Amino acid sequence: MNWIILFLLLLHPIRSINNTNPHIIYILADDLGWRYVDWHRTDLKNQSLTPNLHSLLKNGIELDRLYSFKYCSPSRSAIQTGRNPISVNVQNVVPEVSNSQDKIGGWQGIPTEMTGIATILQRANYSTNIVGKWDVGMATDKHHPRARGYDTWTGYWHHANDYWQHTVETCNGTAVYDLWQYNSTYDAPAFHLSNGKSCSQNNQTPPNNETCIYEEQLLTEHVIERIQQHDLTNTARPLFLFWSMHLVHMPLQVPTKYLDRFPNIENVQRKKMTAMVSYLDDDVGKVIDVLKTRKMYNNSLIIFHADNGGEIMGAGLCGGNNWGFNSMDDRGLRGGKFSNFEGGIRVNGMLSGGYLLKKMRGTRLDSLITVWDWYATLSAITGMDCTDHKAAKVGLPPHDSINQWALLSGRNTTAQRTEIIIGETSALSPNADGNTLVGGIIQGKMKLLLGAPDRLHTINQNVLTGPNWPNMTSHLVPLLHLKTCGRIPKHGCLYDVFDDPTESINLANKNASMQNLFFKLLKIIDTKQKDTKDFVYSPVRGPVDPRACSAVEKKYAGYWGTFV
Repeated sequence: MNWIILFLLLLHPIRSINNTNPHIIYILADDLGWRYVDWHRTDLKNQSLTPNLHSLLKNGIELDRLYSFKYCSPSRSAIQTGRNPISVNVQNVVPEVSNSQDKIGGWQGIPTEMTGIATILQRANYSTNIVGKWDVGMATDKHHPRARGYDTWTGYWHHANDYWQHTVETCNGTAVYDLWQYNSTYDAPAFHLSNGKSCSQNNQTPPNNETCIYEEQLLTEHVIERIQQHDLTNTARPLFLFWSMHLVHMPLQVPTKYLDRFPNIENVQRKKMTAMVSYLDDDVGKVIDVLKTRKMYNNSLIIFHADNGGEIMGAGLCGGNNWGFNSMDDRGLRGGKFSNFEGGIRVNGMLSGGYLLKKMRGTRLDSLITVWDWYATLSAITGMDCTDHKAAKVGLPPHDSINQWALLSGRNTTAQRTEIIIGETSALSPNADGNTLVGGIIQGKMKLLLGAPDRLHTINQNVLTGPNWPNMTSHLVPLLHLKTCGRIPKHGCLYDVFDDPTESINLANKNASMQNLFFKLLKIIDTKQKDTKDFVYSPVRGPVDPRACSAVEKKYAGYWGTFV
C-alpha cells in the first residue's frame, strides 16, 4: 500500500504553501549599459557610481553571461512568458497597432493566449505587483497587466514617456499622456499623479506651487508603498514585485541636483546618463533599506538585470556605453542596443537577497543564462508547474525557459543551458513590423551571427566606443558602422565570445575546422527557422489603429489606454 501512495505523490506532489517561499523582488533596469556599473569599471578611483548595486552584488551572484534581446518590448515579452523572443515577439512596434485578421497575435507585445509569470505566482498564492514600464501590449483588456496575473500596477504602456510630463506620441497633433494606475479600487489613467503644465527638465521648480515630481521618484514611491503595505501577518502570501524601471531609457532627463554631482563631465549626454545611473542606484538603495526595515530582506530573492545593452546609436543623441572591464578584456562589448553584437544582448545582471544560500554569495557564474529562464526558475522555486496549457490549446509555441535553480543554489555546477538562439527581425527600422528571423546562435563558447537578408545580411554598430563615450571630440556614429554577417565563411561572423568578448577576431574563415563549425551552426539556424509550429512565431502586428486615438480623446481624457 505504501508504494502506491509514494507513486501517487510522485505523480502529483503535494506542495505546502507557506513562508518557505521567498518574497521575489525583480528589478529590471532599462537600457543600462555594460559600462555603467561598478564591477565593469577599472577607473573608479575614489568615486563609486553604483555602490548600492555593488553591495547587492557582493552578497549575491554575478551573472556574467546573462543574455536578453537587443531591445525593449521583445525582452519584456520574453521575461513575462518564459519564451525566447522568437517564440513570442521580436517586434518593437508601438502599442496602438492592430490586425483584425488575427485576434490572438495581431497586436503589439504578448499574444492574448499566453500565460505570464505573475499568473503562475498567483497560483502559488503570491501578491503580484508591477510598477513601471509595461510595453508588452495595450490594445485589449487581455493585454492589461491584470489579465497577465498582476494584482496592482502603476506605470505606463509605451516604450518610454517624458519623465516630467508623462507624455509620449501625439493624437491629431496633441501630446498624449501615458500613466496608469490599477488596484482593487481603481483602474484608470493616473490623473491624480500628473505634474503641472510647466514642469520640465528645464523648469524643475515651477512657480505657484505647481506639482513637479520626477517620474522615477513617483514610481519608486509606489514600489516602497507596495512593500510597506504588504501583509506580513499572512506568511502564506509572499510578495512578488516586478519593478520595471524607467531609468535609464531616453529621454535623457534627471533632477538637476544629480547633474550637479558630476561637474567634471563636459559632454551633456554622458553627464545626464551618469546622473541617471546614480539616481537609479540611490533608488535601489532606498528599496533595499525598506526591505530590511520591514525584516523582509532575509526571505527575499532579488533579481536585477538590464533589458538590453546601452543605447549608442547616434552621436549627440544617446549617453549609453558598453565599454568596460570584464573577465578577459578591458574594452568591454561591441555595439549596443538594437545590435546583436554582445553590447546589445549580453546584459548586466545578478541574483541577490537573503534567501540566497550563503555559499553562493559573492560568487560569479559564466554559465549561459537568458532572461526568459527566470520563468521556469521562479516556478520551480515556488513549486509550480509552468506548462502553458492555455497557449497550447490555440497552437502557440510552448515556453523554452530552463530552470536554473540547481545552478544558482549551488546544488549542481553543470551548466543547465548550452545553447542560445538569437532573435532577429526583417524590419528595416527598429520600431517597424517584419518577419521573425533566427539571427544567430551561441553554442558553448562559440557565437555565430547571421544578418537579416532584408538588410543585406548586415549587423549594425560594429564598434567599440572607448571608456569615456560620448565625449566632446569623438565624431563616431555607431549606426553608420555595419558588419556583413552572411552565409559563406568569407563573409561569416563566428566568434569565441569567452576568449574574445569584444568579438574582434572573426573565426569563420580561419581554417577548415572553423569553416565546418560555421556550416554546422548555420544548419542549426536554418532548422530552427523552419520550425514555425513550436519555435518561430511570426504574426502580422498590423498598422496603427485609429481607435487608439479615438479612445484617448473620447474615453481617457488625453491618456493612452486599451482601445478595442
